Amino acid sequence: MVLYRRNFVPGGTFFFTVTLADRRSSALVTHIDLLRNAFRKARHQKPFAIDAIVILPDHLHAIFTLPPDDSDFPGRWKAVKAAFTRGVVAAGVSIPCDHRGEYALWQRRYWEHTIRDDRDFERCADYIHINPVKHGLVAAPNAWPYSSLHRYIQAGILPRNWGGDGKIDPEGFGEPND
Repeated sequence: MVLYRRNFVPGGTFFFTVTLADRRSSALVTHIDLLRNAFRKARHQKPFAIDAIVILPDHLHAIFTLPPDDSDFPGRWKAVKAAFTRGVVAAGVSIPCDHRGEYALWQRRYWEHTIRDDRDFERCADYIHINPVKHGLVAAPNAWPYSSLHRYIQAGILPRNWGGDGKIDPEGFGEPND
């Protein structure tokens, strides 16, 4: 058996990928208000900063920063997942159960990466913000509504056309128009 080790750093900043069990599902965007409420509840129980986030139909990417004396990101994800699952079930959505009788909405594991420095943070935030384009959901990152990119643009951190404007020149071999 492989022993997976997580890097518990009090006050750390972490990049996460969290995925639904059914990769064909669109539950995260279909029930975006329930997901937002789940994050609010989790942050109320155990505070953390959401530095960047994108919600896609079947998975999400996020960067969290924990309080200086706290390294419990698994507890935070457990709270988010549980609150969202309860909300979806209460809304009448049928969710299958696994062999343990637990709702099988989320994949049991998630991927995490400890942010090492400002350059690593920027690389991960860029990955988050370009992800809807990567998955073919929109032509330009600012067209996806469930992204912290809009907060970055509003704060003047990134320009409105960051990642391209979505206009492709058919004669230009896939290069964006100038």
